[in-house]
Amino acid sequence: MWTLVLNSGSSSLKFAVIDPASGETRLSGLAERLGAEAASIRLDSDGTRQTHSLNGGSYAEAMTLLLAELDVLGLRQDVRAVGHRVVHGGSRFSAPAPITPEVLEAIRECVPLAPLHNPANIAGIEAAMNAFPGLPQVAVFDTAFHQTLPEIAYRYAVPEAWFTQHGVRRYGFHGISHAFVAGEAARLLGRPLSELNLITAHLGNGCSVSAVAGGRSVDSSMGMTPLEGLVMGTRSGNVDPGLHDYLARVSGLTLTQITAALNRESGLLALSGLTNDMRELEEAAARGHVGARLAVEIFVYRLAQGMAAMAVALGRVDGLVFTGGIGENSPGVRAGALARLPFLGLRLDEDANAAAVRGQGGPISAPDSLSALVVGTNEEWMIARETADILALRPR
Repeated sequence: MWTLVLNSGSSSLKFAVIDPASGETRLSGLAERLGAEAASIRLDSDGTRQTHSLNGGSYAEAMTLLLAELDVLGLRQDVRAVGHRVVHGGSRFSAPAPITPEVLEAIRECVPLAPLHNPANIAGIEAAMNAFPGLPQVAVFDTAFHQTLPEIAYRYAVPEAWFTQHGVRRYGFHGISHAFVAGEAARLLGRPLSELNLITAHLGNGCSVSAVAGGRSVDSSMGMTPLEGLVMGTRSGNVDPGLHDYLARVSGLTLTQITAALNRESGLLALSGLTNDMRELEEAAARGHVGARLAVEIFVYRLAQGMAAMAVALGRVDGLVFTGGIGENSPGVRAGALARLPFLGLRLDEDANAAAVRGQGGPISAPDSLSALVVGTNEEWMIARETADILALRPR
């Protein structure tokens, strides 16, 4: 019962063909630089990799090559459904939804809330609907997991009309990843997820922390957009909202230009003056690069602040979970953040922490302390599972 999972970005299309029950992946790949002359597609299957140029560089052309590869592998007729990652579902979607004209229109209505993401998600959906006209298609929303936030967590202290008429509230993101790693952490701890209070940290180019109580999100560091919260690769995270008016007056920048800079020219990249890649920053900091050291230190400090805030939301903390490219591969970031949280009663196992890189995860805390774990995220498998469940294709 194979499910095709699509994650459409503004210039990329990530895909995988997955068995929802086992997580086995038969085909995966990435079409990138879509819309540009250098567009290409990478196909990985059975331990082999192929790369092809995409002359037109469109989602439709990428889908055509994907279909051809499915035919070569004899998989096309076995794909039962298509699951799509959709970044923003607003307040309407608290669960995956089979894609109908009404659902697609609702996703379009969320474009003002995610102008960089939802249009790309829609382009991927439309390309897949044309390529697979007979298959059910499901939207799996990054915001859905956080629809269980209580009002005290999702409301901003702003005029009521902004909330009721324009949807100005906190939504949270990375929900697919937070949900997956919370479930995996419970499995590794040998305890029911319903009994656990977990702080989950998704740390990659985008970063967020979430408070998960009994499997339900009760707070998140991200807000109305993915810009709020922690320092990220190229995103600033929290800044004073008055910054926009001030910079518009003193620099002549427009609000759109300021927001674009906060999304694409800030974060680790701006602090270091070097790169947004944490691996390169840690290496440069070790060589004495002042900007790199500052970027890493601020990243770690804001991460610890964010995790402490999630502890407030939970009251009782049973475990901390690190995931994402940085969370899964940076012992230094993990150790630095945990060192700032001594009040949680956690003692780090330094050897286990050092070994938890390149796909090696598991507990990184001492046996007699609060649990901390490294868990590899698998958003594609989570999307496949949720797609199969909503269509009742997967045994429960």
